[in-house]
Amino acid sequence: METIQVVLDSELLKATDSAARRARMNRSALVRKALREHLQHLKVKELEARERRAYQEQPQDVEEVESWAQVAAWPEE
Repeated sequence: METIQVVLDSELLKATDSAARRARMNRSALVRKALREHLQHLKVKELEARERRAYQEQPQDVEEVESWAQVAAWPEE
């Protein structure tokens, strides 16, 4: 692992330390976890945006969707 320096305002630092105590982890572990989750969130948002652009560039054909809907088998509950 690499060591970095991050500047936080006192309010954010207090909230971070409090959250770390509640999660029973140290500050660094909490920051790593939060950063991983945020990066995953950004990745998902980018994939969603790419998919949205693809559908906008090449919209689904209504006839194709209807033909699949006719043969779709939905599970009975």
